[in-house]
Amino acid sequence: MSGENFYDLGIADLPQWVLELPVPAAGGELDDPWMFGDGRHLPNPGPLRSSPLRDGPQRSFSVANAGRTPIADEQVARVFLTLAPDDVQAFLIEVEGAKTALYIINATRCFNCVDEENSLEVQRYPPEGVAPERVGTYRAIHGLRIDPSKTAGARVFRIQGYSSALIVSEEIKNALEEVGNLGVTFERVTGPR
Repeated sequence: MSGENFYDLGIADLPQWVLELPVPAAGGELDDPWMFGDGRHLPNPGPLRSSPLRDGPQRSFSVANAGRTPIADEQVARVFLTLAPDDVQAFLIEVEGAKTALYIINATRCFNCVDEENSLEVQRYPPEGVAPERVGTYRAIHGLRIDPSKTAGARVFRIQGYSSALIVSEEIKNALEEVGNLGVTFERVTGPR
């Protein structure tokens, strides 16, 4: 595993729908709509639904909610559940106008694994002018590099203090590319820049 590359999943710049925040199918709002980006095991939220905020082609894998909530069709969900069963949860979500069943993919693990020395530029939130829980967390990381030795063999995970990043192993990247019709990009975060 140590020689394997890892990739940060981003939103691809191509035509695709953009989904609203997930909400309970029964109505109301989730207590924490951002929870799917936290990198922790979640209790089953029950039936969820969403609708397109912006219309476009449905992709087999895309991200809702400013990139924090991965939305996958059945084939993509199967890739995650087969190759990383200990690292993810899949929650069914009904999306208005969807042609297929869709799932939120929740990464259940989170690591303090940024290789700051080899990342191009690392910006942290300063002690003043931000919400207290943000102080010291990452505001932006350009040319992100991680240290895979700090990821406990996980194949899918979030980064502590930088939850916008969703990291997948090369094996998962390759399997996702075989499914095709992806609305995401893969940026390598291991090895030389």
